[in-house]
Amino acid sequence: MNIFTQKLKEVLTSVIPVTIIVLILNFTLSPLATPLVIRFVLGAALIILGLTFFLIGVDLGVTPLGSLLGSTITKSNKLWLLVLSGLVLGFFISIAEPGLLVLSNQVASVTLGQISSSSILVVVSIGLAILITFGFIRVVYNIPLYKTLTVIYLIILILALFTSAEFQAIAFDASGATTGVLAVPFILSLSLGISTLKKDSKSSEKDSFGLVAIASAGAIISVMLLNIFSKTSNFDDSLDFSIAQSDSIIGPFIQQFRPVIAESFIAFLPLLVIFLIGQRLSFKLSKKSFAKILKGFIYSFIGLIIFLIGVNAGFMEVGSLVGHKIASLDNKWYVIVIGFVLGFVTMLAEPAVYVLTHQIEEVTSGYVKRMVVLIPLCIGVGFAISLSMIRIIVPEIQLWHYLLPGYIISISMSYFVPKLFVGIAFDAGGVATGPMTATFILAFTQGAAEAIEGASVLRDGFGMISMVALAPIITLQILGFIFMKKSTKEGVEENAK
Repeated sequence: MNIFTQKLKEVLTSVIPVTIIVLILNFTLSPLATPLVIRFVLGAALIILGLTFFLIGVDLGVTPLGSLLGSTITKSNKLWLLVLSGLVLGFFISIAEPGLLVLSNQVASVTLGQISSSSILVVVSIGLAILITFGFIRVVYNIPLYKTLTVIYLIILILALFTSAEFQAIAFDASGATTGVLAVPFILSLSLGISTLKKDSKSSEKDSFGLVAIASAGAIISVMLLNIFSKTSNFDDSLDFSIAQSDSIIGPFIQQFRPVIAESFIAFLPLLVIFLIGQRLSFKLSKKSFAKILKGFIYSFIGLIIFLIGVNAGFMEVGSLVGHKIASLDNKWYVIVIGFVLGFVTMLAEPAVYVLTHQIEEVTSGYVKRMVVLIPLCIGVGFAISLSMIRIIVPEIQLWHYLLPGYIISISMSYFVPKLFVGIAFDAGGVATGPMTATFILAFTQGAAEAIEGASVLRDGFGMISMVALAPIITLQILGFIFMKKSTKEGVEENAK
């Protein structure tokens, strides 16, 4: 199986289930205009093609670049280079993340430009860069992950007291959106290189996890600080259904072409420059290896363009309209149940979750079976989206009513669960918030918020991604605790290490 066929199969399993659900809803609960359905199917096809090319490019170019940079930083053995690399690489890899590009555009659209997409992109990327740098330093100085996360989330709790409900939702969603299909493999490859600085192999293994979790917290802190210092609290928020009302099939795709190319070029140019400078000063790759990574960048660039056109020209618009129609029905249970089904099916088909479950089975020597991890993860994410729908239907319920106890439980558990599971669990939050969560399900949630009287698209339509990111943290730590008890009882190495 060549790389194109492999990636195409991965993306198909992720996108097709959501597409089928929408087509079923079209013939039952939420009938849509024929041109819109055609645009949705075309958008889905472009997303499949775009993500396939993008992921091939990540494998060929971006991930190897992360490994090369991690190796270079390790060889230098200089703290200042470690800090500088974390800041520069963290910033530019976040700028190019498709999930964050989609989220920032949605924030700008919903707030009618009062919060610009560029401000979200830059602020989130700065926060992620600073926390990635701190994550590097944590590895070098052997600071335990659970203590690090305790301090970070205590800071977030304090900042949340001074942050508006709207910005709280955007902040926590940004943390999930920024650790997606580009950032996670790049950060993990960097993390693996940095963790080899440790002489202790077990410590190195544990430290190769957790950097994604620390980095994503930077997005939360930076967006909260943006709100506190900008002192902006009143927003006009609404959804624009103008594309949905258009009878043109090709027109919306053509309109997206120029802005998407510009956006993609700005996203990828800095990474390409870093690679070219690295090749000149340090990497010294052969012509064949250099050309392979360069080809990877071209694939990713083309893939990002195709993906964003597909998302913007019909796919998310249908998500919003379907959510709006179903939430407008007299029986509100429909939107709760469909939210659960979307979450369950998305996780069941997510290729990154497949990799994660195999990874857990491997590190536990087969004690924790793949299906034992997969089914609870799917149920957990399904419930997370259902709870987001309940929050929209019941205005008295706020996001922090879910997240505060959720993170208190998560941080508390990290003191008792095997430390390898802590890193895997917190990193898994980024795995759960895949392309379908950041696009269709986000749009579905916002459409539901637009339809419910008393709900706000900005306050209640955002926040769903953060709920999805929280579910794996709790689920996997519970499994880690069960593994620890089971392995200790059966005479496996003490403390389930």
